Amino acid sequence: MLNVPSQSFPAAGSQQRVAPTGQSRNKVALKPGHSLLDWIRLTKSGRDLTGLRGQLIEVTEEELKKHSTRNDCWTCIRGMVYNVSAYMDFHPGGEEELMRAAGIDSTDLFDQVHRWVNYESMLKECLVGRMAVKPNPALQGSVIIYFSHSKEVFLCCPVLIVQTAHSVGKVQVCLHKSVKDKWTKVGQPLEHHDTFIQCKDRELFYRECVLVSKTDITHDTQVLRLQLPSGSHMQVPVGRHVYLKTSLQGTDVVKPYTPVDQKLIPPSQCSAEMGSDLHLMIKICPDGLLTSHLANLPIGSSLSVGGPEGSFTMRVLRDVTHLYMLAAGTGFTPMARLIRLALQDLTSIRKTKLMFFNRQERDILWCSQLDELCSKEERFEVEYVLSEPTDSWKGRRGQIDACMLQNFLERPEDSKCLVCVCGPTGFTELAVLVRQLDFSEEEIHIFQG
Repeated sequence: MLNVPSQSFPAAGSQQRVAPTGQSRNKVALKPGHSLLDWIRLTKSGRDLTGLRGQLIEVTEEELKKHSTRNDCWTCIRGMVYNVSAYMDFHPGGEEELMRAAGIDSTDLFDQVHRWVNYESMLKECLVGRMAVKPNPALQGSVIIYFSHSKEVFLCCPVLIVQTAHSVGKVQVCLHKSVKDKWTKVGQPLEHHDTFIQCKDRELFYRECVLVSKTDITHDTQVLRLQLPSGSHMQVPVGRHVYLKTSLQGTDVVKPYTPVDQKLIPPSQCSAEMGSDLHLMIKICPDGLLTSHLANLPIGSSLSVGGPEGSFTMRVLRDVTHLYMLAAGTGFTPMARLIRLALQDLTSIRKTKLMFFNRQERDILWCSQLDELCSKEERFEVEYVLSEPTDSWKGRRGQIDACMLQNFLERPEDSKCLVCVCGPTGFTELAVLVRQLDFSEEEIHIFQG
């Protein structure tokens, strides 16, 4: 792999950069006929997208540098070289961002923004070949051992118990023998069990899950309950997301979703269920390639789930006394578990407030549960804002603006505040309004949309 100097990606001031935090990214408007489905059709058309007529070559560093123009653009991702010239007009981030990868090893740049994208499937028809590796004289005569993220073995007879402490971010794993006797062996090691790489360099690991149920939340939103494979356990930290992957027309389509609990404030006995089941709140878009597929997916079908990933950590909540959440549409999903965490586990938080933006009243997710929680918990407040309300609506109307936020974002004396934002791109762009109200970068967290 090539050594590339560290650089900012996306570029400062680029259309793809929403805020200085770098926690969210914008998309650009694509030309008609340049959707993901159109790209899939193009890759199936038989057109030569590499210019090599199907021949795979070994690419040197010098050769890669020669292909760095708009109409002749090669890039390297994890040792594989792709001709992305034909993908320019299909790239959701725009030509400018893709050109930053032209003629170089763009692995680090790719991981900063697109790590969840299954590029191998998306660009398989653009594959030029493998990057030539230069021998390193300093390593001659040495034995190099690479270690994977964790050592895993199939144990012969353990019973696995996982206990979590969300407030301190700790996980305790207890292995109890089903038979109290000395083990003569621990089982068969998994492939690559003796390797270790950093999380940022590790490929996403996908588990084959089963669709157990679908529950209607609103007229166009469902909660999908997915069951993990037998013996699997996944604790998704609050504020983190997973990746849903399925194959459509021979191409893997991947999209991130933030898990929710079964209910806004689930019974205590349901906490363990988060380890074996995942609940994903998904808005079904008629023209959405993945969501329209999910809407028609029968119970019992398989879906691949990867992750979890995300930048949110418990550290940002340390000593916070006032937690404010600005959510639009399904941008509510990371807030749902954050609300439960704040009210049940974080006694330092004196006030938790949610401002929830939607088009119409029927679009409000878990409205009755939010209202019930508000009536029972004095530390919690919710305020709904509708952009297309009916005449009978008595709540706030309009869209997010500075005046609205100024009244909502109080800063009492001796308080420590955190403002969390999640929603569509246009909504998160307006997070700059929060900064204009004298909130620092450390007091704002933008969830990726």
